[in-house]
Amino acid sequence: MPTDSAAIESLYPDAFPDEDLLPLVRDLLQEPSAMLSLVGTIEAKVVGHVIFTKCHVADDAATVALLAPLAVSPAWQKQGIGSAIVRDGFRRLADAGVSHVYVLGDPGYYARFGFKPEYRVMPPYELPREWADAWQSRSLIGAADTGSGKLTLPRVWHQPALWAP
Repeated sequence: MPTDSAAIESLYPDAFPDEDLLPLVRDLLQEPSAMLSLVGTIEAKVVGHVIFTKCHVADDAATVALLAPLAVSPAWQKQGIGSAIVRDGFRRLADAGVSHVYVLGDPGYYARFGFKPEYRVMPPYELPREWADAWQSRSLIGAADTGSGKLTLPRVWHQPALWAP
């Protein structure tokens, strides 16, 4: 909701004090047709947020999504809020016909959602070798493959700094 904007904007610096994700979040929220934005609330207070950006793999017609960013207020971490909003996002995306979700993140964290290292579909920019297992995917609808090639994303994601250490 538009009324969640201020709470979302205060959430990211709190959850990621060493990263400035606000420009990305603001840009993504300006692309409502290209993404799904969900908040987690406790007693009407926003304590978590996730964005899924709809995209495609190379020339494949199937719709897929990129999960990023995901933030939970430090005071509410490790209580299932991130998991709840991610799983709700999966359900909504599957209902909309999205076949796969991709993420660049900690394999130890994202494995709980069924993500596995992805080697056929590549992110838009080359990743450092040590991040090879951090690029992951998860099927939402059956076990069908999306083919191979580069992930085609909206312009907001065409920033090499978003894909580098």
